[in-house]
Amino acid sequence: MEDLIVIGGGLAGSEAAWQAAESGLEVTLYEMRPERMTPAHTSARLAELVCSNSLGSNLLDRAPGLLKEELRRLKSLILTCADATAVPAGGALAVDREAFAQMVTDRLTAHPRITLRRQEVTAIPEGQPVVIATGPLTSPALAGQIAALTGSDHLYFYDAMAPIVTAESVDMTIAFRASRYERGEEEGGDYLNCPMNQAEYERFVRELVSAETIPLHDFERQDPHFFEACLPVEVLARRGLQALAFGPLKPVGLIDPRTGRRPYAVVQLRQDNRAGTLYNLVGFQTNLRWSEQERVLRLIPGLEQAEFVRFGQMHRNTFLNSPALLRPTMQFRKRDDLFFAGQITGTEGYIGSVASGCVAGLNAARLVKGQPLLIFPPTTMIGALCGYISSAAPNEAVGRDPFQPMKANFGLLPPLEPPVRNKRARYAAYAHRALADLERFMAGLMALPSAPNFAKFADYGYNW
Repeated sequence: MEDLIVIGGGLAGSEAAWQAAESGLEVTLYEMRPERMTPAHTSARLAELVCSNSLGSNLLDRAPGLLKEELRRLKSLILTCADATAVPAGGALAVDREAFAQMVTDRLTAHPRITLRRQEVTAIPEGQPVVIATGPLTSPALAGQIAALTGSDHLYFYDAMAPIVTAESVDMTIAFRASRYERGEEEGGDYLNCPMNQAEYERFVRELVSAETIPLHDFERQDPHFFEACLPVEVLARRGLQALAFGPLKPVGLIDPRTGRRPYAVVQLRQDNRAGTLYNLVGFQTNLRWSEQERVLRLIPGLEQAEFVRFGQMHRNTFLNSPALLRPTMQFRKRDDLFFAGQITGTEGYIGSVASGCVAGLNAARLVKGQPLLIFPPTTMIGALCGYISSAAPNEAVGRDPFQPMKANFGLLPPLEPPVRNKRARYAAYAHRALADLERFMAGLMALPSAPNFAKFADYGYNW
């Protein structure tokens, strides 16, 4: 009989299963695909990336970069596979999405202590430890079980995917290769850049905001609540004529080689596969009808003849009111052997999902082995992120300060003593402290008390 059941073969579930198995547990990993597909997935591979192929910054003085380095030191499967399948992306870690997902699938299926079962789980197992990492697209049957268990309604937001075009269809007499502020310039720059002058930009925005979108389903239409970090590009454009020019189309750090000047606006394309034959439009997640996407996006200079291999689309994402439901160990407050991980907990973004999966897998293993569970130091990004989702003010009144998903950011960390005024130096100091504290924490695991000391983190504002 297995020691642990993990439900969901996305980033968080894959990481949780790996960490638990590496800790010595016999793990059964359930993934419903391909028996039952989701609105966003296209394959049966584990850890399939359904939105961008970028996992965010790799730089240590950036919060996502720090979180990645912490996970590498915790021997994360996802980071190992991401590093092995990386494609050029300047200071970011982007992957060949198919090669990445295939590597994760191969590593998990080859593990002697992991059994992969391709079937839908419609009820939460009882009587043994479970990690639920079904992601934002949890199946209706299991979502209903979770809602009944939590005793409260789920919150939700809308996530959207950006279009992908073939590299050969981009007009390189107009587009140019470069990275902002010359990052990645040794290889000529990691991004393809489509420059716009003011007239081209304003025409594009006018057509974008008037383009026809795909109607929401009845169950979605009641309360269209977009997550700020993943706004559809047409929603952002409706905020004002200059919203895109100061957002995903900002031209800072780029010079158009045709003019020798900074463009008025720039659409960036990021490599999407290792072969460099596919590129996605950065920041262009959208809910436009596919015919409208083709019409409007071909107004972008350099994309007049673009060949679209995937159009953008939008789907509803579900997440828990985690502060009222979870501990920083990723345990459900009312059932010690039930853990949640991934975007369903409110950890926004790929690496945030991996982090919560790592914590859930490690703690599930320690629970089975009778060891004290881990609460990572709040000075680490992984500890701060888990602390936030388990301690932010719960949403007790609908529409009044609701809990929202959170991505890794330095604002989650306790302040430095003494303070560091320079921002770049401050971020570097945060990273240095975090990695040093993580190393001390890992070295001292055997000396942990028999139960987590929630009170000792009270000074950081956590209300466990």
